[in-house]
Order: sequence, then C-alpha cells, then structure tokens
Amino acid sequence: MATASSELFVYKGVDKRGNKVSGEVSSQSSTMAKAQLLKQGIRANTVRKKPKALFGAGKKPIKPMDIALFTRQMATMMKAGVPLVQSFDIVAGGADNKTLAELILDIKEDVAAGGGFAASLRKRPKYFDDLFCNLVESGEQSGALETMLDRIATYKEKTEQLKAKIKKAMTYPIAVVVVAVVVTGVLLVKVVPQFAETFSSFGANLPAFTLFVLHLSNLAQDYWLVVLASIIGAVVLFGKLKQRSKAVRDSLDKLILRVPVVGNIVYQSIIARFARTLSTTFAAGVPLIDALSSVAGATGNSIYESAVLRIREEVSTGTQLNVAINSTKVFPPMLVQMTTIGEESGALDEMLDKVASYYEEAVDNLVDSLTSLLEPMIMAVLGVLVGGLMVAMYLPIFQLGSVV
Repeated sequence: MATASSELFVYKGVDKRGNKVSGEVSSQSSTMAKAQLLKQGIRANTVRKKPKALFGAGKKPIKPMDIALFTRQMATMMKAGVPLVQSFDIVAGGADNKTLAELILDIKEDVAAGGGFAASLRKRPKYFDDLFCNLVESGEQSGALETMLDRIATYKEKTEQLKAKIKKAMTYPIAVVVVAVVVTGVLLVKVVPQFAETFSSFGANLPAFTLFVLHLSNLAQDYWLVVLASIIGAVVLFGKLKQRSKAVRDSLDKLILRVPVVGNIVYQSIIARFARTLSTTFAAGVPLIDALSSVAGATGNSIYESAVLRIREEVSTGTQLNVAINSTKVFPPMLVQMTTIGEESGALDEMLDKVASYYEEAVDNLVDSLTSLLEPMIMAVLGVLVGGLMVAMYLPIFQLGSVV
C-alpha cells in the first residue's frame, strides 16, 4: 500500500501494441513502479526518480481552492459514470499543480489497494479536515458518493470565495498603510536631510513645523534600524502568542467584531459559514449532534465556536435547534426564524442554504462598499503625509524673502 513516502518516477517503455510510451508514475521504489506499469500493459525500459527542480523551486503548495477544484472534478467524473480509480488518473493528469497530482495519485493507490476513499483522505489531515472526511464517508456508506462530492465541492467553493472576500477587506487597507509608512520613512531618511543642509545656511529661525519634521528626520536616521527590528519583533511575537495562547485568540476575536465596518463583515461571514456548513452536513444525512461539532470549528471565531457547542449541548438534551440558537443571543433573528421554518417544514437544509446565500451576498456588498469608502480616505491620508512633509520643507524657502 502506498504511503506518504511515495515518490514520482519517470519512465520510458513500450505498450502492448509495441508503441513507445513515456510518463510519470507514483511509487515507493523503481521496482514497484515497474510492477505497476506491467499491470497496466507497459513494459518499462527505464524507470528513474523524477529530478527535483533547481533550488527546490518546482513544488507548488496545495491551496484550499486546489482541493475544491479536485473535489469538483471528481464529482463530474463520477456523475459521467467514470469509475472511481480511473477518475483519479484523469483528474491527476489534468492538474496544473504537480504537487496536487502527486497527492491524487497517492490517494488513488490507497483506494486501488482496497482502502476506502474516506480512509485514504484521513491519512492526509493537512489537506482534508474531519468535516470533509466525514462527508465522503457518508457518501460511500449511502452509495451516493458522486452526489456527496458535488455538495462538498459547492461547500468548499463557497467557503473559499467567502475567505477571499474577507482577505480582500483586510489586506487592502493594511497594504496601503504599509506603503504609506515606507514612503514616509524614505522621505524622512533620504529627502529631508538634503533640505536640512540648505536650511543650515539660512541664518534665520525656521518655522516650528519645519523644526518638528527635521527632528523626526534625525530620529528616523538614528533609530530606523531599531524601529524596523521592533516592528518585526512585535509581529513575530504577536503571531506566536496568538498561536499558543487561547486567551489572546479569544481577545482578538472579540476585538475584531467591535471594529467599525470590518467587524460587521466578519460577523456576516461567520453567520454565512455557520449556515453553509450546517446545511451541507444536514443534507448529507450527518446526525445533527455530529454536524454541530463540525460547525463549531468552521465558524472561525471563539465566541461563536463556544455558542455552537452550547447549542449542541442543548439539542442533545431534546431542545429544538431554533430555541437553542435563540438562547445564545449572538445569532441574528433571521437565522432563528428560517431555522424554525425549516424544522417545521422538514426542509432545514434548504432554509439554511438560503440564509448562507443571503449573508454571502451581504459580505460581498460590504466588501465592495468598504473598498469604495477606503480609496478616497487612503488617498487623503497619503496626501496629508507626503504633502505635509513637502510643505514643511518649503516653508522656509517661502519665508526667505523676509530674511534677505
């Protein structure tokens, strides 16, 4: 059975008809690779390890959207009636990301050797979380794997699109602030000192604003390395604290929700993820208690994770889902009402899907509005910073006539 230590081999040989063929195969050794090829009707003349790219630049990381694409393609292949093992070969052959292709071929070998699809995925938790594996296992047991893969693909695509929107909302202002700081720093360290040499020959008192900027320039020249090291150190320290301390993560989650505009975007995205995940798991036939366990981790916020775990405890004691959700006081009335309607009509997954779509669209609109709002504000801030420095440098020149 293939393991995570499988390597990629390139081969040249002839097929059953005597035609020359070449390609790649994933295996643990060249001997096993030859045996695999022989089973496929290929007599390999040469089999050798695929050479690694210079400086290790050949391996691309596997991103969540790559997994979503893999799932969508597998669903399409199986709906078309292509057998599972053959579907792996087709999808791997068309993958642009060679690292993803290797992963798919490793999974294929596990499945071909008699292991289940879900069991193979569980060996690779880096790429497939518990929710993904549970849904695939549910599809295998119910005999509707292609339908389940289609649902998982839709879920992954929607989730990753939502994450991309949140990242866009966060990244844009941060990037511009960084640019503003860098530009200001360059002006203070490189440009302002040139003016300072000119001012030293004026023989007159400089305006207070100019003196302030010159003082900042002196500080920047003397301590820029200390400031840069402090900023990098603070970022690294904060990252480690966030990773290791639950208290820091909880405080950060609470703080983000209180930030104007951005907090509302994060809140709407949490509700969308909650509804989308619960809809997908419930439609897949996963028991509600188990589904809520998966939903808790998918919210991405400690406050709502704790709230979902409280909902699970109440539901496990016989409380209706809509009552349990309402008792947390952190979910919107619309979600509670749609959940009530879904429970009464027996179409909970459909109602939750509508809620998810509504809040995903709301996040999209909020991100667009935030971008439109920030653009003029950021330009104004940059104008004030750069323009202020230039005004401070030219003020003495404007006043030069009074000295002469």
